[in-house]
Amino acid sequence: MSSYREEEAQKRRERIEKNRQKRSRRHGNKKNQKKNHRRQIAAGICLVLIAAAGGGVYAVSMQHAQKNAEMISYEKANYSGSVFSADGLAATSLCVASENTDEIQYSGTTDVHAAGLFDLNGANVLYSNQIHDRLYPASTTKILTALLALEKGNLSDVVTVGENAAASSFPADASLCGLQEGDQLTLEDLLYGLLLSSGNDAATAIAEHISGSEEAFVEEMNARAKELMAVNTHFTNPHGLHDDNHYTTAYDLYLIFNTCIQNEEFMKVIEAKSYTASIKEADGSVRTEEWKPTNYYARGIVNAPDGVTVVGGKTGTTGEAGYCLILLDRNSADHPYISIVMGAGSRDILYQNMNALLEGTQN
Repeated sequence: MSSYREEEAQKRRERIEKNRQKRSRRHGNKKNQKKNHRRQIAAGICLVLIAAAGGGVYAVSMQHAQKNAEMISYEKANYSGSVFSADGLAATSLCVASENTDEIQYSGTTDVHAAGLFDLNGANVLYSNQIHDRLYPASTTKILTALLALEKGNLSDVVTVGENAAASSFPADASLCGLQEGDQLTLEDLLYGLLLSSGNDAATAIAEHISGSEEAFVEEMNARAKELMAVNTHFTNPHGLHDDNHYTTAYDLYLIFNTCIQNEEFMKVIEAKSYTASIKEADGSVRTEEWKPTNYYARGIVNAPDGVTVVGGKTGTTGEAGYCLILLDRNSADHPYISIVMGAGSRDILYQNMNALLEGTQN
């Protein structure tokens, strides 16, 4: 497995270097001119069209028209017809990149499987490296589990932990909240355990509560992913423990996370620094569990670059997936970005590359 990953990493490095050389030869020193031109367009340069029939004058945003055309062309080539309205995608504010893109001074390494920086206000991909490659997501899976829980459940629901969701049903080295069979806690409690502590037991408890079984919940996950146009995603469980048929892409994770952050309750959870759950045990006694975020920015172990605020996100780690992290962050002008790193070879490399992406959001 390690030999395969090394070969893949080398191939990725060669592709990236080839792309960079090609861009350098093609564009030379025009990069800054291109950025300035984009800023001018964003500032409001409009194309005025004279309607031949009625002689009416219509002001059409050049940026919007160009973006819309690019998106429709790309999405029609890559996604099924079921996600289209009459004029193309219903959601034309999505960030789209069909090739590797480097619009920032990226100082990270190529020793990751994929990385992406998405400008939510400008609907632009500022950096992308293999964002359409199918990869193992590990616990970043749980953002979709949380989304379904919020869409289909009630936060005040009292959930009874079943045998399959008990911590004892998982490998000893799995990420867990310490749930026991017969425990009772609210769906809200479980969401904090899911997204902060990354509890696999919490994920299964949520799945069984929402859909009656883990298998039925997974079917709903995959259906929801397709609705979000995450068509290169296929999940086999709600937590992300390794399965060869459990995969996604960095771009698909962006699509899912972009929907998650529209939910106020999701935002409330990922912004929390800790959470204390009150759990009623099977014998009627009550215990408390404190859960803290697994991402190092939230825990103060790693600092973001100056002027950048990490709002929150989700980590994921398995031997096959490597180290993964998806974040919502804001720059000093309060502009939002989604940043993703997947398949880093170590935690240090993960945060090194994530900080390199975050530097690209600075004004």
